[in-house]
This record gives sequence, structure tokens and C-alpha cells, in this order.
Amino acid sequence: MRNLLMVAGIFTFAFMLASCGGSKKAADNSLGKEVNVPCNDDEFHTDAKYFRGTGNGISSDLSTAKSKARIDAQTNLSRSISTTMKAVADRYVNERQVGDAMEFEQKFEQMTREVINQELNNVEVVCTKTFQKEGRYQVFNALQVPKDQVLNNIKDRISKDQKLQLDYDKMKFEQVFNEEMEKMAKERP
Repeated sequence: MRNLLMVAGIFTFAFMLASCGGSKKAADNSLGKEVNVPCNDDEFHTDAKYFRGTGNGISSDLSTAKSKARIDAQTNLSRSISTTMKAVADRYVNERQVGDAMEFEQKFEQMTREVINQELNNVEVVCTKTFQKEGRYQVFNALQVPKDQVLNNIKDRISKDQKLQLDYDKMKFEQVFNEEMEKMAKERP
């Protein structure tokens, strides 16, 4: 009797184990095949020290594929910087009593766009991979710019604008900026 219960228990356990594994495979297949995208791992995303952008381009011409990949990566890098700077400006204005908050935010956004355009000319390529298949090239890129470089350029621009300088507290701004960068780094999976 005891052997019969043990065999029944083993059989039940093996059946449950097999059924769990079977449903898992069905779920994985229904999602499709997982794709590994070059130059797109966690190390190529914005963190507490660097703004980063990734991109890819496809063309029958290698030069065009490279250009498309760089433009895509620059667009994503620009978006990352813009989003962060918008959050910094919003928090900064809310945490400080800024004279004309609307004017400060508008001037700050304009200045940020100018800094971003400048930074996009001085980015570092941290990853590039090129593939060719059936006469077409596919290029993957990851670009980065140090957050300190962006912060210093923004501080320099603010110091040259008398109206912005009136409402600007360098220490507070840098604190908010660093907190936003840390927050972005923690949000990465």
C-alpha cells in the first residue's frame, strides 16, 4: 500500500512538472522569437553618467545605412537629453520661487535645444555593428555624451543670459539635474 502511494505521488509530481513545462513553451512560442539587437544592451542606455542614444539604418548603400543609423541614434540621444532637461526645468521651477516661471521655462527650453544641437556634433560612438544580407546593409549605432559636459554647457549658457541668471541657483539646479539622472538610471531594467 505504501509503495502504491509513493508511486502515485511520484507519478502526480511528474505529471504536474511536465504540464508546467508544456504551458511555458506554448506561451514562449506565442510571443515569437526573441531578437538580440546589437548596440542596444543596458550598457548602451542613458544612466547616471552618460546620455546615450541607439539607432539603426538599412540601405543597399553602406554609406546611407551608416548615415541613417547615426541620425536615428542622434534623434534618440537628443530625445533623452530633452526629456531629462524638461523634467529638471519643471522640478527646478517648482522647488524654487522663480520670478516669471513661464519665461524661465521658455528661455531654458530654447537654450537646451541649442546645447543639444552643439552636443550632437561632439558625441562619442560607443558601439557600431554592420551586417550585410542579400545586398543590403544594416548598421547599428550607440552614441553617448557625458552628463557633466551637458550640465557644464547649460551652466555656461545660463551665466551668459542675465534674465536666466537672476532666477538661477547653480547648486540647486545641479542637485535637481543629478537626481533626475539617478532616477533615469534606476528606471532601466
